[in-house]
Amino acid sequence: MLSTLGAPQRARLGGRRPRPVEEGEPEPVPTSRATIVRAASFPSAAEASAWLASADLESERDLAVAVLNRALRAQRAAAADPYVGEISADRALVVRIGYGSGEEVADGRVGEAVELPRFAGGRVKRSMEAPEERFAALLGGREEIHPAEELVLRARADLNAGRPAEAALQCRVAIEALLELLKDSAAGEQIGAHREAVTAAANAALRGPPPGEHAAALEDAVSAMEKALKRRRLGA
Repeated sequence: MLSTLGAPQRARLGGRRPRPVEEGEPEPVPTSRATIVRAASFPSAAEASAWLASADLESERDLAVAVLNRALRAQRAAAADPYVGEISADRALVVRIGYGSGEEVADGRVGEAVELPRFAGGRVKRSMEAPEERFAALLGGREEIHPAEELVLRARADLNAGRPAEAALQCRVAIEALLELLKDSAAGEQIGAHREAVTAAANAALRGPPPGEHAAALEDAVSAMEKALKRRRLGA
């Protein structure tokens, strides 16, 4: 169930012509609310309450995010709009898990619910990386984003979303880009060891979802590429 909260009324929307403004005040923005509803109902409120008390909340959250991302992917394809993006739980304003009657959940409401902590994944691990500094360097033109970086990120997103065919094809292009970046280096030789397995997975993906035996090889390849890029960022 998708709904928009705080959407501007059509009568108040501006026309086609630009209008003068005296101050650049922040514009109120609408909030989208997605309610993921199980297909099977609980026999009673007592059983629903017992389920909520014992539920693995993080697993339920991750499952709901996966369902929502499948819907967003479908919208992206249906609208042929490449800018329909996916979401992660950490980017949500609020994550609640609960239960309610049919009318309640259809309206995005619940009878009983719990709200997960803003960063339910736990404390962020300390790292030698300084993304803020690199962000400034990229914006200032002192560094450039290599295509391999973006391609590896896309492969990781496809893997995490359970899209093995897309992951295999993205990984195939990513490994070639990264091998060019790391050519004539020990890191390049390490990444090259994954090339044959990635190629096999990508070729299988052209005929349909690659068989399960390719899943581990893709995960290993993407993890190796992520580590290689991290070492390069750190100058190691």
